[in-house]
Amino acid sequence: MYSTAIRLSSIEAVKKFVTLTNSYNFPINLTTDKYKIDAKSIMGVFSLDLSQPVNIEVESSESASDFIEQLKQFQDQ
Repeated sequence: MYSTAIRLSSIEAVKKFVTLTNSYNFPINLTTDKYKIDAKSIMGVFSLDLSQPVNIEVESSESASDFIEQLKQFQDQ
């Protein structure tokens, strides 16, 4: 499993992130201190407190390297 912190600081960033996660078949979750939600659900993502960084968990090791590379755009915000 791969885990890192990302920041989704705008509505456009959330839309871009959810579109990205939906293009992969493996499970992807966002976690905070209290919640764990499906990162492919735009309603779930918006239910989190996005003023703080959130942790992303990728539960697949095969073919996840491309996805992990694309996550960097959400780490640099």
